[in-house]
Amino acid sequence: MSRFTEAVADGPPAGAVTDRRSGWRELALPVLVLASTLVALPFGKAAMAAAVAAPVAVLIALHSLAVHRTAGPALAGALTVTVVAAGAAAALGEPPHYVAGVALLTGGGAAVAWATGRSRRRTRAYRSALVAYRAGASAVPRFAALAERDRLAAELHDVAAHRLTGIVVSAGAALRLPDRERTAEALRHAIDAGRQAMHELDRLTGLGERSAVAALADIDALAAEQGADYRRTVDAAPGSSTEAAYRVVREALTNAARYAHGAAVRVRVEGADQCGGTDRSERSEKPVRSDGPDRSTGGSGLTVTITDDGGTVAVSGLGTGHGLAGLRTVVDAAGGTLWSGPEGSGWTVRARLPSAASPVARRWPRWRGPTALDWALVVLAIALSLGASLLSADVPASFRGLLPAVPTVLLSGLHAVPLGWRSRLPGRALAAVLLALVLWLACDPADWTQPPVSDIFLVYWWVELTLAYSAGAYLPGRRSRLAPLAVASVGGLVLAGGSGITGNRAAAWAVLTGMLSLPAFAVWSLGRFTARRRDRLRAAGARRRERLDRDADAAVRDQRRRIAEGLRRTAQRHARAVVAAAEAGQLESVRDEARAGLTALRELLTGLRGRDSGDTPPPTVAGIAALATRYGTAVRYTGSRRPAPAVVEVSAYRIAAALMTPGVTLTVRSLDNGVELSGPAPADPGVLRRLRAMADATGGTLSTTGRGAVRVWLPEVFPSRSG
Repeated sequence: MSRFTEAVADGPPAGAVTDRRSGWRELALPVLVLASTLVALPFGKAAMAAAVAAPVAVLIALHSLAVHRTAGPALAGALTVTVVAAGAAAALGEPPHYVAGVALLTGGGAAVAWATGRSRRRTRAYRSALVAYRAGASAVPRFAALAERDRLAAELHDVAAHRLTGIVVSAGAALRLPDRERTAEALRHAIDAGRQAMHELDRLTGLGERSAVAALADIDALAAEQGADYRRTVDAAPGSSTEAAYRVVREALTNAARYAHGAAVRVRVEGADQCGGTDRSERSEKPVRSDGPDRSTGGSGLTVTITDDGGTVAVSGLGTGHGLAGLRTVVDAAGGTLWSGPEGSGWTVRARLPSAASPVARRWPRWRGPTALDWALVVLAIALSLGASLLSADVPASFRGLLPAVPTVLLSGLHAVPLGWRSRLPGRALAAVLLALVLWLACDPADWTQPPVSDIFLVYWWVELTLAYSAGAYLPGRRSRLAPLAVASVGGLVLAGGSGITGNRAAAWAVLTGMLSLPAFAVWSLGRFTARRRDRLRAAGARRRERLDRDADAAVRDQRRRIAEGLRRTAQRHARAVVAAAEAGQLESVRDEARAGLTALRELLTGLRGRDSGDTPPPTVAGIAALATRYGTAVRYTGSRRPAPAVVEVSAYRIAAALMTPGVTLTVRSLDNGVELSGPAPADPGVLRRLRAMADATGGTLSTTGRGAVRVWLPEVFPSRSG
């Protein structure tokens, strides 16, 4: 591979190890700093209070740990810090409320350090992927053209070779056994099949449009046309499976006509549980290797079996050399498996195809998904509002018993928990927080809560400001304008109701509302600026994607034009000559022209498949297939494929490259909210750790199964870098 291929395929994003020395510095150093700081914590209360450097060093170490390690170890570090801090306070003989306060405050700071480190880790992964994506974007049109070339080559083989082979076989049989009725039937077949071949070639050389997806009824018609012993026991299957089944039946019947002339041919289309069978070695024009047991999704599926009893070769030299090998790609893409080989005196082709629907979307574990920072802010808000009170020298009456503490704890939670919705439901989150303030204000006259809400608001109204910012960042402009006004109005009401206000409280409310509106509108404006910037970046990305798609479409059209020119000079000319000779009653010319058309088609297909680009495949989901051909790996795509964010495209490509080994099969599934890759687990534990790091850096997950397989999920909605 080229240097760029190695950099994209093997170069991990942020959080993965690039070499042993830098990996040790990035991974071990934060752990050592964190451990040494924790050891210094229990050396006295006075030292802890005086030494500001110790907690700062702990937070920096936690942040660094979250940047350079996966979510689990980083979270374990945050929990360890919390436990050690609380344990140190308990060892010094502090009362339980003080220990609880230490635990809350430490946990809040650790949660924020963990979440900001995770955000930094994802940002680094995003930037790394964006650089790789832009560097490889120039290869997208070329490889789109190559993919279209391979698709057209497969269609040419399937449609034209099938028709021309039938003409050669029927004409050859009529010439060997002269009979007026047989000759007339061969001429009629040559006219019909030749015209069909011309129509199909015209379609391919025209707009390059794809044929309609074959249904089970099309398989019925195909088997009847060939006079096969046919039976179907299933009534429905996904379009991808019926299309693959149709192509398997067509190729198998064509090969039977070529190599088993005169043999009885049986075609069975059944459910997977209705058909037995074991893996068989294969004999084909170009060997197709079996991958082992059926790996189709679900316990049931569609099984297609075509068997002949053996026979004679009708006419030698009719094969194109790509039949069964091309079928494997088709079956793999449908999520199934293919076997071909001798059985008794004849030959058997068997394909098993899935009947399950497309995979559903997977979900993030909430603690590591895109809202992790939001929930870390919830922890921080609760820690500051409750933890600071518990650490004070004069503990409020609300915390001197279980029942008195209930209202304060509930209101503190109601004031903090809505932060977890700030990026998904910012309007509702802000309404819930303001409602908590009003309820807290209503509880003050009864002395149910201590300290009073006016004191709480002065210290912790960063919660309201955060939600005002979120309203500007995530709500439409008109709807979000009320957010800063609501924050200022409710805040002014809370402060005006405090014990320190004397005189006209309505006037005090008006003045305080005006004062609070300045910072509220300032943070809201910052949120609007962030939203506009995010929209500009998305629009720029969409424009780049549109330009890239236009370039790819132009390359595809040029590829179609080149292939069309080759077909017009060869196969189309011979197909027209076949029809003309058949209409003139010249059966020998029909056979010769059909054979010449097959020879020309074989040469064209060989030339198409023989020319390949030496460039590096683009680091995209589509580029995985091109990369797989260089590794000798099979790739099957399932689900509805659509463009994904750059970080997902590049990460999927890198992970697939790390999983590729000659002879294995990888599955790439397009889910409702991401991309999932699965395949055999790598034997090297270091590769598995690197895969886990790459998935973790994009907010995804990695799981292994007892069958020695690995599954990596990459979320399509990349965690927001704003807000």
